[in-house]
Amino acid sequence: MKIADASRLVVKVGSSSLTNSEGGLHAEHLDALVKALSRNVRAGVQLILVSSGSIAAGTPVLGLRKPPRDLATQQAAASVGQGILVAHYSAQFGEHDIRVGQVLLTAEDLIRRTHYRNAQRTLGRLLDLGVLPIVNENDTVATDEIKFGDNDRLAALVAHVVQADGLVLLTDIDGLYDRPPRQTGARHIDTVRSAADVAGIALGGRGSGIGRGGMLTKVQSALMASEAGIPVVLTRVDKVSEALLGKPTGTVFLPSGRRRSPRQMWLAHATTARGAVSIDEGAVKALRDRQASLLAAGVVSVSGNFSAGEPVDIVDGAGVPVARGLVAYDAHEFERLVGRTTSELIEQFGPGYEREIVHRDDLVLL
Repeated sequence: MKIADASRLVVKVGSSSLTNSEGGLHAEHLDALVKALSRNVRAGVQLILVSSGSIAAGTPVLGLRKPPRDLATQQAAASVGQGILVAHYSAQFGEHDIRVGQVLLTAEDLIRRTHYRNAQRTLGRLLDLGVLPIVNENDTVATDEIKFGDNDRLAALVAHVVQADGLVLLTDIDGLYDRPPRQTGARHIDTVRSAADVAGIALGGRGSGIGRGGMLTKVQSALMASEAGIPVVLTRVDKVSEALLGKPTGTVFLPSGRRRSPRQMWLAHATTARGAVSIDEGAVKALRDRQASLLAAGVVSVSGNFSAGEPVDIVDGAGVPVARGLVAYDAHEFERLVGRTTSELIEQFGPGYEREIVHRDDLVLL
């Protein structure tokens, strides 16, 4: 499936592509984006726009000289800016007779099954009704523990949730380079077939002072989608028309794997491990070859201070992550669990210890 042939697309645009040098919304850039997307919508494409910009839009209104870094002020700026952002989109898409609907998500909305199904149902119904959903992270209520961290990962997850045929990541750089593009001799990478193609490339860290992402998060998100069977184009925002028409632009990430369940996608890409559970070789083999649950008998040691229900990395004897999963016990309980069979635990501590360390439904191989 090529982007140009897609019947359902997710397009993500970042704050740095939508804001001016003072930190407010750049009306001309936003208008050009809307015109390009509207052509596809009128051609029958179902489109979801994942748009950053609420914090940036609210920053100058609050009289702040630069985007805030502390969570409380970010939430305040997002509260003011989200209305401004959606008002612009509503007015400009309205000029093309396209209705828009706002959808604000936190990571929790895609980890809890009922929340996830509600998000999926809402997005699907909006598309069925001919409405273009505009998705953003719900910065006004998201905390450090439940934030996606950037809208690139959110866009990849949304593409999976709505079963999109493609994902377009728009930024202020025309694709991926093998080194910072300002450096002499930097080579543009046209196609990425797998993670091996970008191994060893210095991608840097944070993005601009306006956006929270950077090239690292964009490549991680593109791989996250492509490894789940979704083709991705990473390109500059002013090249969006070329990208949507399937013309050569930016960097194309070819699909390289099968689609995962949304819960597996979240576990693998949208969580931060609270600790690590080291397992023996037999347990590694059981997880990889038989897709088994992790039992206490295969555990060698644990590290970190985590609670039951939180994500942990499951590592082999060399400390290499094998899987990530939601652990069923608090860290302090492992002293009595390590290396013991389920029957031994039940006999000594009761039926409450019949449960697995990590159930296979709450585990994803890395």
